[in-house]
Amino acid sequence: MRKPSVLVIFLTVFMDLIGFGIVLALLPLYSRNLGAGAWLIGAIQASFSAMQFLFAPAWGRLSDRIGRRPVLLVSTAGSAVSYVILAIGCGLNGSLALWVVLASRLVAGICAANITVAQAYIADITPPAERSKRMGLIGMAFGLGFVFGPPLGSLGIQLIGVSGPGVLAAGFCTLNFFLALAILPESWTPSSEHVAQRPRWTQWTHTLAHPKIGLLILVFFLATFCFASFETTLGLLISDNFHLNRATQQDMKLSGYLIAYCGIVGALVQGGLVGRLVKRNGEARVIANSLFLLAAALAPLPFIRGSGAGAWLLLLFFLTILAIGSQLTRPPLFGLISILTPAHEQGATIGVAQSAGSLARIVGPVFGSTLLAYHPRGMPWARGALPYLICAAVSLCTGFLVVRRLCADPAPAERNPFSETPNSKLQTP
Repeated sequence: MRKPSVLVIFLTVFMDLIGFGIVLALLPLYSRNLGAGAWLIGAIQASFSAMQFLFAPAWGRLSDRIGRRPVLLVSTAGSAVSYVILAIGCGLNGSLALWVVLASRLVAGICAANITVAQAYIADITPPAERSKRMGLIGMAFGLGFVFGPPLGSLGIQLIGVSGPGVLAAGFCTLNFFLALAILPESWTPSSEHVAQRPRWTQWTHTLAHPKIGLLILVFFLATFCFASFETTLGLLISDNFHLNRATQQDMKLSGYLIAYCGIVGALVQGGLVGRLVKRNGEARVIANSLFLLAAALAPLPFIRGSGAGAWLLLLFFLTILAIGSQLTRPPLFGLISILTPAHEQGATIGVAQSAGSLARIVGPVFGSTLLAYHPRGMPWARGALPYLICAAVSLCTGFLVVRRLCADPAPAERNPFSETPNSKLQTP
């Protein structure tokens, strides 16, 4: 039997996130061009996360019961189907197109188990001391998906038309399914450890009852809320502030490239920097500093305007800071959650954390896209600034919360002896 491999799960997540990255940056602009208003743009973007919020804990519990591999296979196949529906919707017109696009995002959200189960997979095969570093590899796969995904989405528009990104994303998810089917081994074999069958909300209360895990999930929710608001509004913000040509789809292409740039920076950070920073400073301090960086980058973004090289360089500078800050949060945070969780509940606990992130991705896009057009009376220069300034304040306060509640704890990363039960296969490549 093949040994579980970090490389294999990295490739599985990477292929899936290429498909996700192909459509994510373009979806708000697609929706606008199909006639959607600000609120509906946010709702379409949030529909994926609404379904993920409802289904992620169930997928995690299922993977604890039957193993990680079958859940990954089913979710990957479902993602491929959702992108086929998206391609069909983008080729239609009017309200029918918007309904089909919405349906595609609902199906994609229901099937979005890959990240939850991949993180549980990493916890299965990695000793506790190395988990934050290995969780960084999942984040690196996530970032690289955004490096290659948005440019491929732009290429799909040029080669195929408006349905191109959906077609390409479906193709990558199909390829990912056959890759996982061929080379992905199982990492978790349930044994005598009892996996409690809890109703969805009981699982939430059980998980959040642990003080540190509950706090970490709150931090993840707030950080994701801030980033989701930015993610949804970036294309719309630069379209207005840099006077880009909508008729030539210039805003859609540049939005994809900017998200890809953030992905490059994020992949570099998570691939090599996270492990060293955690080893030197501890998980809690890295999480706090990441939130401070995120706040420092969000606040000035809406005030960068113009068409000259200076404005673009300034935008890239703050996007670099934002990418570093946002990508330093997830690996140590999920590393701590995994360390504090018994091995036979890894999937369920990580599922709750991912569900909280999905809830943030429901609220964040609607919040950001709705407030983007508002500004204080008599202050037109502040147009588009409100969601960014609020999110900067939220990120800053969350950073101070981490400093007060976790960094001051003499043992914030206490090692849970139950996270190394015998049925967790700790072989590495």
